[in-house]
Amino acid sequence: MWSTAREVAAGDTVIVWLTRDQIQALVVTPGRDFNTKFGNFRQDDFLGVPYGSKVPSRAGRGFVHLLRPTPELWTLALPHRTQILYLADIAFITAQLHIRPGATVIEAGTGSASFSHSVARTVGTAGRLFSFEFHEARFRAASAEFARHGLSAVELTHRNVCRDGFAPAVAADAVFLDLPAPWDAVPHAKAALRTDRPARICCFSPCIEQVLRTVAALNAAGFTEITTYETLLRPHEVFQTPPLPSVGPLAARLKHAEVRREEKRQRQIAANRAQAAAAARAAATTTTTDADADTEMKLEDDADADADGESKEASTSTSEVVEPVAAPARVNVAKVLPEVRGHTSYLTFACLVP
Repeated sequence: MWSTAREVAAGDTVIVWLTRDQIQALVVTPGRDFNTKFGNFRQDDFLGVPYGSKVPSRAGRGFVHLLRPTPELWTLALPHRTQILYLADIAFITAQLHIRPGATVIEAGTGSASFSHSVARTVGTAGRLFSFEFHEARFRAASAEFARHGLSAVELTHRNVCRDGFAPAVAADAVFLDLPAPWDAVPHAKAALRTDRPARICCFSPCIEQVLRTVAALNAAGFTEITTYETLLRPHEVFQTPPLPSVGPLAARLKHAEVRREEKRQRQIAANRAQAAAAARAAATTTTTDADADTEMKLEDDADADADGESKEASTSTSEVVEPVAAPARVNVAKVLPEVRGHTSYLTFACLVP
């Protein structure tokens, strides 16, 4: 599985990336076809293609990406035989159990072997993973997978560890229990852990009632630093969007519209005053004195002066332009995904001190 070849060859296990939520594992077999909703693909076309390449369908309308298998991708593409551990839990367990290259690890409950693939890579060729599975069909399927993927560091055994315990010769650095009743396996796990330095254990339990019984068994067996965690993810979707309009240009347009309305009002006022003055002159008798005529002319001049002053003030306001602020071409934004994977299980850790 951990091939270092640059190109896909016959018999290789490849990860076919269709979409972010649809990933499939495929053993490349010459002469066969691979059908997806994106079209039909000849597996002969996969041969000699560099890993990571984009391969078009026969019709040329769809495509897939061929990726090199890794434990992370295998967790997303593997066939589910049981509930599996996902990357967040696997990474946290590996760190808390201090699993490192050369370590000896015991796993009870192989299941779909998601955790097994990650631990096998972590311990490397110098380490060992002793995995135990009591279900015969799952044991055979996992054995075939380990052989096909070349995981020589994994030693798989068909055994009920809650009843028969672990191999007596194992002195493990860490034990991981993914069992329905892990409290029954705690005494056997204690006997399998090394005694020359601190060793650690982790129990994976979906229900809090299982956690309570497991904690009681760990206390009775002499484990210390007993702690329970729950790993929850909150993924965010990041994308780019056009920027919102700047406030400056919008304010300038609103102000300009307000000035135009004010200018129109002043023109209406001036027209009404001129019309009233004309009506007054027409109604005046021929006996109007020169003083009265001067008074009317003065009123007209005052009205014209007021209108000119207000119009000039409005024009001055109109000439005020707000400089727009330069905005970025695209804006990075993020939102929480509407459907998020919730609770998987509780992780109970403990330490056995010599």
